[in-house]
Amino acid sequence: MITVETTINASIEKVWDYWTNTNHIVNWNNASDDWYCPKASNNLIVGGKFNFQMASKDGKISFDFEGEYSKIEKFLIIEYSIIDGRKVNINFKKEKNNIIITQSFEAENENSEELQRNGWQNILDNFKKYTEQ
Repeated sequence: MITVETTINASIEKVWDYWTNTNHIVNWNNASDDWYCPKASNNLIVGGKFNFQMASKDGKISFDFEGEYSKIEKFLIIEYSIIDGRKVNINFKKEKNNIIITQSFEAENENSEELQRNGWQNILDNFKKYTEQ
């Protein structure tokens, strides 16, 4: 498992909404400035599915990041399996006026752990920036 984390200065209600609402997901869900998320669907229930399209801004590469939810505790926990079977869990912890998001995921075998960690951390950093602005 690889773990990434960020601390966000916002209410849990805002953090949860921005994390789960597709109108917001498309604005922060990218690992670098040359990528974006042109569309997203999200059925946030146990057994529900999500699909976030990831695309390079030059139009050369795109893929769907998709999976199915296995556990949801509003304002606390989201767990899901990516379509390739890897597990992901996300914890939301309120601490004073901040929310700490800790996200752990099973690594894949194509890319180095460092590259995967950096990519997922960059997405979290984009989420923080978008949510706090």
